[in-house]
Amino acid sequence: MPSAYIKTYGCQMNERDSEQVAAMFLAGGYKLVDDPKHADVVLINTCSVREKAELKALGKMGLLCAASVSRPWVVFGFMGCMSESRGKELFREIPRLDVVTGTHRFHRVFSLCDSLLRDRLNNPPVVPLRRGAHICEVQPDEQAHNFIRDHLPMRTSCSAFVSIMQGCEMRCSYCIVPSTRGVERSRPAADIIAEIRELVANGVKEVTLLGQIVNRYGKDEPPVNGRSSFVRLLEAVHEIDGLERIRFTSPHPIGFREDLVRAFSYLPKLCSHIHFPMQSGSDRILQLMRRPYKQAKYLALCDAMRNARPDLAITTDIIVGFPGETEEDYLLTKQAVERVQFDNAFIFQYSPRRGTPAAEMPNQICLREKEARNHDLLDTVNRIAIARNAALVGTRQTILVEGPSKTNPTRLQGRTSQNKPVIIEQGSARAGDLVPVLISESSGFTLYAGQTY
Repeated sequence: MPSAYIKTYGCQMNERDSEQVAAMFLAGGYKLVDDPKHADVVLINTCSVREKAELKALGKMGLLCAASVSRPWVVFGFMGCMSESRGKELFREIPRLDVVTGTHRFHRVFSLCDSLLRDRLNNPPVVPLRRGAHICEVQPDEQAHNFIRDHLPMRTSCSAFVSIMQGCEMRCSYCIVPSTRGVERSRPAADIIAEIRELVANGVKEVTLLGQIVNRYGKDEPPVNGRSSFVRLLEAVHEIDGLERIRFTSPHPIGFREDLVRAFSYLPKLCSHIHFPMQSGSDRILQLMRRPYKQAKYLALCDAMRNARPDLAITTDIIVGFPGETEEDYLLTKQAVERVQFDNAFIFQYSPRRGTPAAEMPNQICLREKEARNHDLLDTVNRIAIARNAALVGTRQTILVEGPSKTNPTRLQGRTSQNKPVIIEQGSARAGDLVPVLISESSGFTLYAGQTY
């Protein structure tokens, strides 16, 4: 039986695409392995949002190819965003690479790799291959969104990602995603509901709806009774029997209207957590970023959501060291973090991306200053997050059990509605069970409960 190894870098969208590719290999008679040394097909799903992610993927693939001298039949492939943006030039960096497929062609990965592997197994090379097959498919596919669907036989988790749309048209000045993921394309609501019903029938209790800007789902459709297409989709998903929790990521302040805020007040299956990218607390920097909102709007939306759902946890993305960011601009961001009291934040040093307007802007910030602001803001975020977690000690929380703890199989692990990890010391609950617990301790970023009730 042939085997495949898949390594994923980047966002939940990439994770979900990797899941589908993995399912295609399973359906094709392959087994999935955790060690690339035992794989006949080695794939890396790549991210281009930041330079560091690209360098990791290139470094990893280079090492894997170098280790394959005694196994010349192995097929090596890149897929995802870096493949979409860099295409054939990747073969110059890694000559042993065989296949490069972009974000519009993930449904072609299995057939390309499988046919190449079978040809090599039927016609074994006499000497180790010095050069890959160099197959590149990054052409846009207008029907790619019709392939957005999980293959259910591989689903074993109680949680699942469900893509509801692809693409982005916001054109933030620092972001390469619009050129790697293409224009916005929404799936039919009926297809999404049918997929989630099947997932629930296979044991899934929680779904996360995915989109580059998820709240722009069905943006061209007119509202019905004041409710957008996205809110109507949330309502339809909420009606699915057996589904316990709904999450979505990531929304954008533009298009985040009152009907979506109000949904937190009447859809109890909607989790008490939202990942809501802020990027900067300075209106001047937001304008340079081409983020079409002001900080006052962002803060008002956070307040409105917490009024609708008082226990709401808000996490965010922040970029420090954007071109032209002054100390005053940075301090405005730090003040916004203190004002919102985020439960956590992903802080990134600005990384120039080829072909983006920000990469050509004057007043690029030096690495030392970016690192200093990164560390300073991270200290602030961590202090707030630790305090907010400590405040949950002594409270009762409902946990979706994910299974045994990864570090101690005699304990259970799960998450609160606020997406906070919890370790349960005792209990006989199984993955997928929703159980009440009393939070007894916080280690800072992980909560602990003595037992289930």
